Amino acid sequence: MRQVLETDPARLVLVLAMLGGLSQALDNASLFSLGDKLSTAAVFAVCAMFGPISGLITLYLSGLVLSWTGTWLGGQAGQAEVRSAVAWSNIPIIWALLLWVPEYLLFGRELFTSETPILDESLSLSFTVIGFYLVEIVMAFWALIVYLKCLGEAHRFSAWKALATTSIAALIVILPIALVVMIFDGIMR
Repeated sequence: MRQVLETDPARLVLVLAMLGGLSQALDNASLFSLGDKLSTAAVFAVCAMFGPISGLITLYLSGLVLSWTGTWLGGQAGQAEVRSAVAWSNIPIIWALLLWVPEYLLFGRELFTSETPILDESLSLSFTVIGFYLVEIVMAFWALIVYLKCLGEAHRFSAWKALATTSIAALIVILPIALVVMIFDGIMR
């Protein structure tokens, strides 16, 4: 990360952010059973269209908020350095995109649906799904560690301070949204 920051902090940042967004979009489509409402082709099309866009939005929002909150804890990174750290920390979840090929070949449409009759009938496929989930959990943990190390390196502080920076930033983003939702919910009742 330090080498990227010192040589060309903008190198591949947009590409990595878009690929990271695609990976997150596929995970969300599976998590929220988007296939219950859309065909599999439509699920992939929606993810391919909106995933990269959400990756870019996340990149720029993260750059803004994490550079700001990081300076509160003594960090030195500006928005460009934070964007670089966020983008490069996407590499583990980009690698996770490779898992979608065998998963789709094995489980098909059921990756994106709440009902999974084929998986429910096959003990070997059920164990295979569990195996994929375990690999994905390890990759998610790896991605978190890489993210904290990259953000810490950008700010020139520890991964622990990067965790604190991220926690503060999350509160800054989530609290206003929660407040708006509560107010809107109160108005609608």
